[in-house]
Amino acid sequence: MTKFNVAKALKAGIVAGGVSAILFSASAFGNHTWSTYHWAKSGSSMPLKVVDSVTADWQFELDISIDEWNQSSVMNMSIDSADDSKKARRRCTMVPGQMRVCNNSYGRNGWLGLASIGLDSNGHIDQGTAKMNDTYASAWTPDQKRHVMCQEIGHVFGLNHTSVDGSSQMTCMDYSQDPQSISPNAHDYQMLADMYAHADSYNSYDDSAASTSGGGNPGGGKPSGRGNAGMDIPRGILVSKSGRSEMWVASRADGGYWVHHIYLAEAE
Repeated sequence: MTKFNVAKALKAGIVAGGVSAILFSASAFGNHTWSTYHWAKSGSSMPLKVVDSVTADWQFELDISIDEWNQSSVMNMSIDSADDSKKARRRCTMVPGQMRVCNNSYGRNGWLGLASIGLDSNGHIDQGTAKMNDTYASAWTPDQKRHVMCQEIGHVFGLNHTSVDGSSQMTCMDYSQDPQSISPNAHDYQMLADMYAHADSYNSYDDSAASTSGGGNPGGGKPSGRGNAGMDIPRGILVSKSGRSEMWVASRADGGYWVHHIYLAEAE
């Protein structure tokens, strides 16, 4: 795999458009990957552990999203631990090797949903969070809740949008209001199968038998410094904006990067 090249772009002082061209491939229905981002896995499937930090009024959306994404040939998610305390949901701290899903009133900051991933020095995802902003509760119809939950989780796998212009491809990875756009579709499953078809030399997800939701070394035979997982993660610089979608990137202490995919709220 080609070494992750964000550092070169940032050192060269490339801004918005230039970084965007290097970091993010154009989203199209035929290929809606989020650049080359994916979790490293050495086996045929990925038993990704999920930290459940959602309140009861989001539990259905989380559970059904896990069930639906698990219908792919690659994903095998399971809830490994749960902490829905207000503090845990507000911080939504990254857990190395796992995905954390949270909801909270994060304030009128302009976004409904926020997917964040950590990338190791090889460009592999090694942790991620999906956050839903309850401050905009008036926007949360039942269909919209399922749509955004499903989409933010899809981003943490490395999927991008199928469209950002409001058109419907009947998938939660579009930006439409179509009531049929609340779940993954067959094309999403095929994209995941293509993205994860190869075997890597190590696992970047938590492959330990016991829970390590407090930390540890989830990277199997190839530890990658993740000591800043419990710290507040910087937003970084805006590298791409299209419609109601923004992407931001920031460097992290171990040579990797934080990348954020923001689902913007409608203008008030």
